[in-house]
Amino acid sequence: MTVDATSAAADDDGMDLRLTAREQAFAAEARAWLHDHVPRGLPPSGSADGFAAHVAWERQLFDAGWAVVSWPRAFGGRDASWVEWLLFEDAYYRAGGPPRVTQNGIFLLAPALFEHGTDEQRQRLLRPMAAAETLWAQGWSEPGAGSDLAAVRSTAVRVDGGWRLSGQKTWSTRASFCHAMHGLFRTDPDAPRHRGLTYFLVPLDAPGVRVSGFRRLDGDLDFADVFLDDVFVADHDVVGAPGQGWKVAMSTTGSERGLILRSPGRFVAAARRLVALYRRERAVASPLDRDQVVRAWMAAQAYQLYTLQDVTRVAGGAAMGASSSINKLAWSELDVQLHDAALALLGPRAELVEGAPDAVDGGAWIKGWQFALAGPIYAGTNEIQRNVIAERLLGLPKE
Repeated sequence: MTVDATSAAADDDGMDLRLTAREQAFAAEARAWLHDHVPRGLPPSGSADGFAAHVAWERQLFDAGWAVVSWPRAFGGRDASWVEWLLFEDAYYRAGGPPRVTQNGIFLLAPALFEHGTDEQRQRLLRPMAAAETLWAQGWSEPGAGSDLAAVRSTAVRVDGGWRLSGQKTWSTRASFCHAMHGLFRTDPDAPRHRGLTYFLVPLDAPGVRVSGFRRLDGDLDFADVFLDDVFVADHDVVGAPGQGWKVAMSTTGSERGLILRSPGRFVAAARRLVALYRRERAVASPLDRDQVVRAWMAAQAYQLYTLQDVTRVAGGAAMGASSSINKLAWSELDVQLHDAALALLGPRAELVEGAPDAVDGGAWIKGWQFALAGPIYAGTNEIQRNVIAERLLGLPKE
């Protein structure tokens, strides 16, 4: 799976899928450690006890050097290449690793800090983030400002030594259990929509902050509203220049929609579980069921290969840019496709949730399906992503 930047420069689609000796050794080490250490039967992270159990696992992951393999060693990483990161992700999900509760920090905020943060911010924030000592929520969505991020109305007013923030953020994942939040606030109400925004880091225990958690339909306390009433944030917690928040945010959205948040290993592992489910259910499966399973498995393999193509481009010096919208469409619709195929196989038993005596795989497929349905909405709705692809990649007119 070697990425050859030289051949990529000669051929936009060129990539060498063979592993180097270093990559083989890296993958073998990751598989061996994960095989021995991935916890089994962790409770859902949407409760205080469950979240604490997930945090304990992520601290163990960090202590062994596996939390942020692509980061510099100075911040707890391994200086791994993009290909090695993909190999780790494949090994992680193959071993049954749980979703990362640090993801809003390590996958979303960290790329913005690497690109736009100061040396002081990187030194202060990155290592505790990777070690699951500081947990981050994302403060972007607001009532009336979801996929239309430029419509945010929460404000920040300049004061001596910092800013006073007021407003409301909603759908903040796991904010009930986090220490801080990163998000956009309007600092110039007279500027055009995409300007006059500033990117702030907000301690959630600061005076004037109120976090109000609310449950999903499955009962997990995975979301929260965050209310801010004249909250002071110091200048050293502004990422990038004041008024340049949109530019900083695009570093995060590129990561969220592109490679980092949803690696192919997650979906290839789900495809393997789907094939295993089909083999168990083959006696009652229809030809249509079989066709759905095959198509979902093929889509997972295609997404993995497409991601390798992206890695080839990035290794050659290209930026993800608007192509991250293609990734977002691919993984969000693939997740639904995989779970739709599983539910079709299970028939009426698909409705048995976790805790039901006869629930197949502990009710994981119906719960995964419920979460997958949110994929085409979060990280920017797929309708918005299609517009981005049409206008910025295909050059089609807006009207």
